Amino acid sequence: MPPAPPAPARSTTAPFFTLARTGAAASPPPPSRTAPPVADGVAVRPADPPRPVAQPLVLSADRAYAARLTGAGTAGGPAWYAERWTLDGPEPYAVPLPLDQPEEPEADVLPLSDGRVLIRRRVTADRHTFSLLYPTGPVTGELLLGALDCADLALLPPSPDGVSVLALLPGARSTAVWLVAGGEFGPEHLADVPGRCSGGVWLDREGRLLALDRQMPGGGPVKAVVLDLERGGEVTPLLQIAPESNDRLLTADADSGLLLVRSDAPGHDRLGWGVLGSCLPVRFPECLRVPDATLTPFAVQPGQMLMPESCAVALRIDGAAGDRVGLWRPSGRRLHQFAGPGGWPAGSGFWTREGVLHLPYAQEGEPCAVALLEAPVDEPRRAAARGTGTSGRTPAFGMCKPVPLGQAPLTGRDAPG
Repeated sequence: MPPAPPAPARSTTAPFFTLARTGAAASPPPPSRTAPPVADGVAVRPADPPRPVAQPLVLSADRAYAARLTGAGTAGGPAWYAERWTLDGPEPYAVPLPLDQPEEPEADVLPLSDGRVLIRRRVTADRHTFSLLYPTGPVTGELLLGALDCADLALLPPSPDGVSVLALLPGARSTAVWLVAGGEFGPEHLADVPGRCSGGVWLDREGRLLALDRQMPGGGPVKAVVLDLERGGEVTPLLQIAPESNDRLLTADADSGLLLVRSDAPGHDRLGWGVLGSCLPVRFPECLRVPDATLTPFAVQPGQMLMPESCAVALRIDGAAGDRVGLWRPSGRRLHQFAGPGGWPAGSGFWTREGVLHLPYAQEGEPCAVALLEAPVDEPRRAAARGTGTSGRTPAFGMCKPVPLGQAPLTGRDAPG
């Protein structure tokens, strides 16, 4: 048995601890193998089966479930199958969802709020199928949803309604938006957006406003736009920091309106923040510049109504030292860095309203568990006027515009209830 992974680093301000022991179902045993021939008088130790590579963990819209592809090592390589984690009970546990045949490692899985798991499979170079998997006693049930014929396809994050899933199908001059789960008659075409779109961030809790990163045909900068699904796929600008800058939206919080963006408007790619409906420009905190590392936000603390500066933000830090967890608030001046638990699928996690970060992980002896990390307390600082404090030094550059633009369908946004 391999040695146990090192214990997570502890901090007096934000300790890790395991939320609960797993009640996970055991993974299906690998198929039997025939022992290789051994020459007379020579003792040969059979080679260990290949170990599966860790796959991303995707959370449902309400954070009650998670799903990933996992596998058991076999003589021919890992045998992949879908696995669903339940995270909203007193103890996290995993349920394997294998079928008669193993899945391809390129398949995508995405959990719904009702406990079913959407799986996308590429069956040919230009054809993708969609099914819902669910446990039915000792076996796995499967509901076929339909197929789409296209070369490229990207699933979007779960819709806030918990049961709908959208996909982007980029074309030569436009990107098609399809509903692949949650419709009445299989995949449904929703809209065509001029240009090539990527990303995908929900801006509300109704599943109406979807932000996409778009590059127009013929090239040019990438700009975040808003797709209104209730107004016939109407598209309006969202980010316009500088005329020729690439402005991408990374994540957004519907409660507070906090936006996390990546832009090269300051001269090179920087991580910045703004507020929906604010008249102030995007700010680029110096504390979010980490040498030789890339920062990507993956979770924002919910429930901070009208207080975007107080939201705790969790960031994945990719660098030479490995994947780490960064914690930061717009009102603070410091990025707090921590080692994630062993077996953490980097970039997976969610906040509670009370400011506790949940980090799911899997390792030897604990195939499904959650570690907790409390948001650290920042040093006191003078309150900024109008409730829009900066974080560290903000570099000056021209051509700043508010976020969002005045004509975007975000002004007049109702306060969440």
